[in-house]
Amino acid sequence: MRFNYTLKELSNLSGIDTALLNKYEKGERQPSEKHLQLLISYLKLNEDDTKATWIGERIYALFDDDSRLFEKAMQVAEKRVKYNRKSKTEHEKAISSQLSELLKECSDLLSIWSSKRPLNQLQLQKMEEYFNLNYTYESNRIEGNTLTLQETYLVVNDGITVGGKSVREHLEAINHAEAITYLGEIIQNKTVFSERVLKEIHYLILKGIDRENAGVYRAIGVRISGSTHLPPEPYLLNPLMEEVFVYYKENKTVLHPVILAAEMHERIVRIHPFIDGNGRTCRLIMNLILMQHGYPIANIKGELENRLRYYNALETASEDNKNAFYTLIAETVIYALKEHIALCG
Repeated sequence: MRFNYTLKELSNLSGIDTALLNKYEKGERQPSEKHLQLLISYLKLNEDDTKATWIGERIYALFDDDSRLFEKAMQVAEKRVKYNRKSKTEHEKAISSQLSELLKECSDLLSIWSSKRPLNQLQLQKMEEYFNLNYTYESNRIEGNTLTLQETYLVVNDGITVGGKSVREHLEAINHAEAITYLGEIIQNKTVFSERVLKEIHYLILKGIDRENAGVYRAIGVRISGSTHLPPEPYLLNPLMEEVFVYYKENKTVLHPVILAAEMHERIVRIHPFIDGNGRTCRLIMNLILMQHGYPIANIKGELENRLRYYNALETASEDNKNAFYTLIAETVIYALKEHIALCG
């Protein structure tokens, strides 16, 4: 790996120790995934070629010149790739041509957004504050919270109590903002999405509101107001949620990230595993998956017309016709990407 900077210059830019950079340059050591991404960014390297070389070197090192074992491992990997391609092809056949165009637009805009990074730290901080606050406001608004955008700002950022608003509404704003911060920590630490992460996010949503049920699957049956869908009984929750995470594991490298995010939202909210806070939690999970793939927060608006479209799309999705819900999420992602790109100039 050749550098266009002196080791000291590159170390100052990337935060990687000069001794490590020296070993990377001489080929004495392979960079970690985190360091590789930093080097790709600062050295303007071709991401696909660089990652392919990096993966190839790591694979080669695993087998220590054992060609027989290497060949068997490659056969297993090739079968898995073929299976994933087949699964992806079968899934794409069920997607409308209109949705395919929207997904392509999502990918194209993501490339533009990615080219804008890394952003100036102050610019990034201001953008995150702006979009995170709006997301907290809109997500709570969908669930009936009456705090205005300005009131949400005062509660979250200044700790001000708004007269005429309930304690619960204040806690919903504070908790949701904290949950978004937690998403950032998950991404920064490269934590794998799991049942534990799901429950921790839900715990944050209900913290101080319903301590007994925060982060815990419900023990009673529930009904969803305004929906004909009947969530499963409590004794079915554990096996059904296990199936959800099996689905995620099998499809996280197969499906388009926008479809994967929408699927996980719809599958979990259909099961309705918690007494309360399912909608907010599922939208956070959806955004966690999007953010793990480089997308910004997709903010479903809470005004009446859009809220009805969102609820209707979920209702239809529960009847095994998911294109309307996929389309809504894809359009929301596109809007978010365009907003972020426009703010970068």
